[in-house]
Amino acid sequence: MEKIGNVVMNYDYYSGQDLYSDGDIEDTLLDIVKTHDRSEYPDVIVEAKSWPILYHLSEVRTNILNWYPFEPGAHVLEVGAGCGAITGTIAEKVEKVTAIDLSKRRSMINAYRNKDRDNIEIMVGNFNDIAAGLTEKFDYVTLIGVLEYGELYIPEKDAYHAFLKKIAGLLKPGGKVLIAIENQLGLKYFAGCREDHVGKYFEGLEGYSTTSGVKTFSKKVLQSLLEESGYEAVNFAYSYPDYKLPTTIYTDDFLPVKGELVNNLRNFDADRMVFFDETKVWDTLLDAGLFSEFSNSFFVEAVKPYEDAEMPKKTAQKTIFAKCSVERKDEYKIITRIFEENRKKIVEKDAAHAKANAHVERMAEYAANSPYLTENVKIVPCEKVGAGRVQFPYIEGPRLDKIIDDAVKAKEWDVVWENVRLLKDIIMNVSGKEEFHATESFK
Repeated sequence: MEKIGNVVMNYDYYSGQDLYSDGDIEDTLLDIVKTHDRSEYPDVIVEAKSWPILYHLSEVRTNILNWYPFEPGAHVLEVGAGCGAITGTIAEKVEKVTAIDLSKRRSMINAYRNKDRDNIEIMVGNFNDIAAGLTEKFDYVTLIGVLEYGELYIPEKDAYHAFLKKIAGLLKPGGKVLIAIENQLGLKYFAGCREDHVGKYFEGLEGYSTTSGVKTFSKKVLQSLLEESGYEAVNFAYSYPDYKLPTTIYTDDFLPVKGELVNNLRNFDADRMVFFDETKVWDTLLDAGLFSEFSNSFFVEAVKPYEDAEMPKKTAQKTIFAKCSVERKDEYKIITRIFEENRKKIVEKDAAHAKANAHVERMAEYAANSPYLTENVKIVPCEKVGAGRVQFPYIEGPRLDKIIDDAVKAKEWDVVWENVRLLKDIIMNVSGKEEFHATESFK
């Protein structure tokens, strides 16, 4: 045992040799996390201009889980924690995190970047050895970018089923496995991106015909894999642009609209081809109802069945959409989540940083006392429900940005100007300033 800050390092299962490494970049990462506060990582990333540093230290990585409504008192097992990109985010939300990784050096990076947290234990060693020695049953097990390597680490013929069954053995009845993984049939691979794990064009699409030890799955195959391994209530979400650096989480209950999927050139680790306009193809797939089949990545929640079929199951909120805005200044970082509860949709905005609490709470203040409240303007009601957290009713209707975007595409400039004028009138009528005059350059 060793402590790095408040983090417990457990070497009971460590062989003395790191069996997985990204090379010398890990020494650079260790030096960064030893000498820089988390708040300084964005500046380090900008200065370094390095994919590995961006990948391991970017706060955008946390978007795969920072929206997820963990039970507050939960105990979580994180398999394949690596350099800790997700560990701290989980630790903020739950009572205890037990992280497992093969590499001592990567685990030290994790520990130093999270040294102020007192609810993390990092176990260094082979997953199979550690799993055999664990006596605790967990509320959640996370496999973020891990399941695809099942054949490398599970010495059994049917490695992926065996891996998922072993994970189920570590869960409490009703516990959940959370999986983030690329889609074997992700649109980006048709559009000209290399397969993420082996760096070859079309390798996944061609069934990994020249690769062994790693593979991803289509939605149908992954769902069957989980159900055959004994899980129930398999729920898919779709992280866009992918799960590595996601900004938005969609579900089958809340899909993107046409024209929305524009952030497609996001492969920073290797060159790629560009065979077609992905936004236009996404629109075609949305029309055909095929977004879920071609999403670049999946986020999957699957439940271990209760041992007693009569045991009442918890009724929880069902998140149907999340938008994570963490690339702003700390004072304005927020997570927007839409969830269903008792058949009612609710929009929740949550501060993603303590400094953003005031920004979020001001929304409730303005809803009640907005200077924009006039005879012709209604403000959506907003209620503060906790520190840095507010909720709104879900309002359906045409979005102004989409109305304007569609008018621009159709070159209906009178519609564009009419709506810009509408906004202008709302703003100017409460500002007390003189009438606005549109110059030619403004137009």
